[in-house]
Amino acid sequence: MRTGSEPTTARSALRMRFWLSVWGVIWAVFGTVAFAVAGRMGWSLACGLLLLAVLADLIVVLWRIRRRARGTDRDDRYGRPRGR
Repeated sequence: MRTGSEPTTARSALRMRFWLSVWGVIWAVFGTVAFAVAGRMGWSLACGLLLLAVLADLIVVLWRIRRRARGTDRDDRYGRPRGR
C-alpha cells in the first residue's frame, strides 16, 4: 500500500550499496588487522564487529540483487507483484 508521494517504480540503489559494502569490508579488515598488530585489542574488536555488520549487509544486498535478476522481487510477503 502506498502511503506517500513516492514513485510506484522506486527502487533502492543496490549496486551502490554493494560497492559501499565492499569498501566497508576492505577498511574493516584493514582496521581489525592494523589495530591487532598495534596491540589495541579494543579497537580491533570494534572493527571486527563492524566487519560482521558490513558482511551481513553485503549478504542482504547480494540476495536482493539475485532475487531481482530472477524476477521474483515482490512488494510484500504475500507474493503480490509490485505496482498492483
